[in-house]
Amino acid sequence: MPGRVDRARARLGRTDDLTPEQGAARERWQHRWNLPILLAAFVPLFATSPSSRAVQIAIGVGSWLVFLIDLVVQRRIAPDYLHRAAGRFDLAVVIVTFPLYLLPGVSGYTAILLLARLGRVARVLMATKGLRRFAQRLGKVALIAGLVVVLFSLSAYKAEHPTNPGFATFGDALWWGIVTLTTVGYGDIVPKTTAGRFCGVAIMFTGVAVLGVLAGSLASLFGVASETDDDAASPRPAQVDTDGGAWASVEDELAILRSQLAVMEHGLGELAEHIRSLGSSAS
Repeated sequence: MPGRVDRARARLGRTDDLTPEQGAARERWQHRWNLPILLAAFVPLFATSPSSRAVQIAIGVGSWLVFLIDLVVQRRIAPDYLHRAAGRFDLAVVIVTFPLYLLPGVSGYTAILLLARLGRVARVLMATKGLRRFAQRLGKVALIAGLVVVLFSLSAYKAEHPTNPGFATFGDALWWGIVTLTTVGYGDIVPKTTAGRFCGVAIMFTGVAVLGVLAGSLASLFGVASETDDDAASPRPAQVDTDGGAWASVEDELAILRSQLAVMEHGLGELAEHIRSLGSSAS
């Protein structure tokens, strides 16, 4: 079990095994560099085909340099960073996201590069405590919701396809299932058979449940900082000194209790003797 916990922590890029100085340095660096990393990952998504060649080169090389600088700094903070799962992942992303597509005669790598950059963003986001909890809560729910959508969309397709032109392909049925799950309800595709409507009801109830879990998880995510601040502001209970002082006070309390029990025992004896004398005089 400890081995599994250690491997999970390594996959998430946690800093529990770092020295206090290294952990503090990494926290400061990530707080300073997370925004450039996020921009370097998302900006290329909206500027994949800029009109200016210079802008394209600046975006490609600049976003890659942001990843490279982060890897170098992480390596300086923790010399064994490349031997960890997070370090190897970052190194792979830096290699894959090298802007080869800017070189003459090289093309077709744009989609792979964008996915790699998004993977780097996912690793950065999962390194934060609140988003890690958020992903853990939604992981199983999202899996169940996905299975429900696929299965009931397939069932609706089988029931509606012969008579309903809206369900012409399974892709149309899957689109209808996703729209129903999110409670958007465009109304462009509507089931007409009893079986199709039953599938729609099942997806609707699943969507309501997913939205409830999502709302609770988002509330917990945005309340993490305030809860942490409240915990930090609240006074902590005094710790028990187990080196001698606390045990001495406990022994004193026990001595007092023993003396009180002795007094009570003496009083009960006198009371019993008094009751016996009353009985003898009455007889």
